[in-house]
Amino acid sequence: MNTDPIADYLTRVRNAVRANHRVVDIPASKLKKEITKILFDQGYILSYKFEELTAQDNIKIALKYDRDTKESVIKDIQRLSKPGLRKYAGATELPRILNGLGVAIVSTSKGVMTDKQARAENVGGEVLCYVY
Repeated sequence: MNTDPIADYLTRVRNAVRANHRVVDIPASKLKKEITKILFDQGYILSYKFEELTAQDNIKIALKYDRDTKESVIKDIQRLSKPGLRKYAGATELPRILNGLGVAIVSTSKGVMTDKQARAENVGGEVLCYVY
């Protein structure tokens, strides 16, 4: 049993990037699907596919690499809010990652969104992770 499925998701992506894998499979949940959509919209992953299997749904993510240097677009992906210590921020207190070059993924009352979208809609919430 996994006590922190979001940390497991981020660790699988991080390990696949470090091993230069092209595709990574992750067990699916609604929150993981929303995080995957944000990573795709922000250009951190090449594509994704939600597979509906009999026992457990699955997310298949194609990782994105730079054509010239063969380095991953994801330099680092970190979990911030943990089950033992949740991190919340108001709309004015949301972190700016690398002065706006990175993205903080926030779970708000209006759904999962980036820190920029949350600031624009003037909502705060739980800061799930950083990606840059």
